[in-house]
Amino acid sequence: MKRLLIILALCVAFPAVAFEPVDTLFRDIEQVEITASIKGEGERRMPVSATTMSMLKLEERGVSSVKDLTAIAPNFYQPDYGSSITSSIYVRGFGSRIDQPVLGITIDGVPMMNKNAYDFDFYDIRRVELLRGPQGTLYGRNTSGGVMNITTLSPLAWQGLRAMAEYSTYTSYRASLAYYANPKYNLGISMAAAFNHDGGHFRNTYTDEMCDRGNSASARLRVQWHKGRWSLDNSLTAGYTDEGGYAYHHYDPTTGITEDVAYNDPSGYKRLTINEGFVARYTGEKITLSSVTSYQYLDDAMTLDQDFSPRSMFTMQQMQREHTITEEVVIRNADRNDRWQRLSGAFLFAKWLDMSSPVRFKEDGINELILNNINKGIHSKFPDNNLLFGTDSFVIASDFRIPTYGAALYHQSEYTLGRWILTAGLRFDLEYTSMDYNSNAIIPYRFDLFMSEFEDLHSEFKGREEQLFFKILPKIAAEYHMGIGSLYATVTRGYKSGGFNTQIFSDILQAKMMNDMMVDLGINLDSAVGTTTYDSAAATRYKPETSWNFELGTHLEPVKGFNLDLSTFWIECFDQQVTVLPAGKSTGRMMSNAARARSFGVEISAEYGYEGFAIRGDYGYTNARFREYDDGTASYAGCRIPYSPEHTAALTASYTLTFNHPTLRQLTFAADWRGIGSIYWNEANTIHQPFYMTLGAQVALKMKSTTLTLWGRNLTNTDYNVFYFKSVGEEFYSKGRPLQVGVRLNINI
Repeated sequence: MKRLLIILALCVAFPAVAFEPVDTLFRDIEQVEITASIKGEGERRMPVSATTMSMLKLEERGVSSVKDLTAIAPNFYQPDYGSSITSSIYVRGFGSRIDQPVLGITIDGVPMMNKNAYDFDFYDIRRVELLRGPQGTLYGRNTSGGVMNITTLSPLAWQGLRAMAEYSTYTSYRASLAYYANPKYNLGISMAAAFNHDGGHFRNTYTDEMCDRGNSASARLRVQWHKGRWSLDNSLTAGYTDEGGYAYHHYDPTTGITEDVAYNDPSGYKRLTINEGFVARYTGEKITLSSVTSYQYLDDAMTLDQDFSPRSMFTMQQMQREHTITEEVVIRNADRNDRWQRLSGAFLFAKWLDMSSPVRFKEDGINELILNNINKGIHSKFPDNNLLFGTDSFVIASDFRIPTYGAALYHQSEYTLGRWILTAGLRFDLEYTSMDYNSNAIIPYRFDLFMSEFEDLHSEFKGREEQLFFKILPKIAAEYHMGIGSLYATVTRGYKSGGFNTQIFSDILQAKMMNDMMVDLGINLDSAVGTTTYDSAAATRYKPETSWNFELGTHLEPVKGFNLDLSTFWIECFDQQVTVLPAGKSTGRMMSNAARARSFGVEISAEYGYEGFAIRGDYGYTNARFREYDDGTASYAGCRIPYSPEHTAALTASYTLTFNHPTLRQLTFAADWRGIGSIYWNEANTIHQPFYMTLGAQVALKMKSTTLTLWGRNLTNTDYNVFYFKSVGEEFYSKGRPLQVGVRLNINI
């Protein structure tokens, strides 16, 4: 069956290999520029490795979220696992499973300040631009791996009605509807809404239900106005997500068997986001002044059966409510033909996060994680006696208030000297954050040696921590322009901010509870129990990660219709943020500055189009290894950094037949191939996901205002893993999605 599917897909692809068909609607949208970019001039103009996808390419390839760009952009990887809160992104070997991301995202010039909202539904996206490598000089915190600039469709660029409906296997469907109007020549208004239902792909065999089923809905209102030297752009978006997730398969290392998903407690994720962004621009004779103001609200709740088994061990909830305000002012020279191009800016932000993370211990968890550990120590002194709890369930409550404030000043100058363009930039970045924490629990206990009744133990871990970060982020670049393109070299500094480990407080209070009980009983069992107690949460801090990125590259167009981008990079990373699990059967995880690392590699993108034929290839290679990393039990110097793939590759091809017919306009055959891996899952590099490949294909029939598309993904039904982790000493995998086929209808009137 697999061979037959491969042969069919190749027959679709390579007699008629694919790229971008002639489509007046989308071509016009791409050509209209309402306002120039506030900070950039277009990726092929800048000394940076970049990938850009137009509206046509996004819809042609069925890109519906950021993670669908995996491998299409070289050395970019966002695995699809867990739920929408799981936005782990890896670029050039570096990334993060929790807390601060390695990539920044902006939408219509407004920065997204919480990575929990990175995984959202794409619809009516006009352009996606991914700039790889540190972009901190212009874009600030958490852009050490790059920045993704997303632009939505403008009502000043196109007017009319757009609708989309799609149905696919596993009873999944999505739809969007948008109206774009230009009531006056200088006023544009658009209203858009979308809904997505995912029927799920993995069954929880314990409940006999699809565990990753979910729904999401969103709406966007955009108003644009320009008159004379002024232009205003306001976008209001809202999104809601209610989904399952966490299709984690237990793995038995002794047998090598990956079992079916099976856990007993409910798991899921809900999220509400509201984002208001306002961009004002004044273009004078000598300067352009821009202001970007935003308010962002996030309210989400994650529920987990954290042992992911049919046993009653423990569950966790994480509920967050965050308000964010940002303000950025950018001033640059108005004449883009000046030899000296200069840009200066100031950025301010304030975030107020309230978070609650209660962990409920259930019967099996109490016995195995707490009582067995305590009684093992007690038996060393009192062989016939035991500590008992008067409940089969209790909660460790952890509440946090984490405000964060930041300010930055930056400048970048470009000077043209003949064929050379020399660039120098500098950013001063200041950030302050604090954490008020209160972790507490009440549990009835009894020591049967001398206690006849249960007594309540009140344990509390409460206090405040503060951190202040100041970083200087320079950038130096040189470009040499030729008749067929340009060569460039850059040196930039990357920065990913630090923070606090909130997910470890359950472990801290467990240890404190054990210690408090032993103190109340007058028993000294520190060495036997093996717990560590904390007087403060200073140990939960982690520092910023910094890096130096050295890059050489070129943007070439040696012949008409053929574009070639090539870059090679070398990154030295200091105080690398690494996600670690505390020793033993831990219920939490934490970020640690345990490593120094190095990454080097290459990125190649090539595309060619001629009449109806087009083909594009993208390849990225990354060799990312620890240089210094000792977790106290072993040294991992020389080992590959986990979770980031060594190779990413993609090949997309299409062929479009154009008809001179009043109804039937075009017929497009397309196929895409992606390859990813290998990916190491632990610091010791003892387990890994080998290089794997997936194949997709589609046929699109375009009529006057309607396009009907038949598509398929992972046509070979490749079985591969996208994530690995440990919980309470057990190992789990998350698998990639199986074969999917669907049909999509687009209407543009």
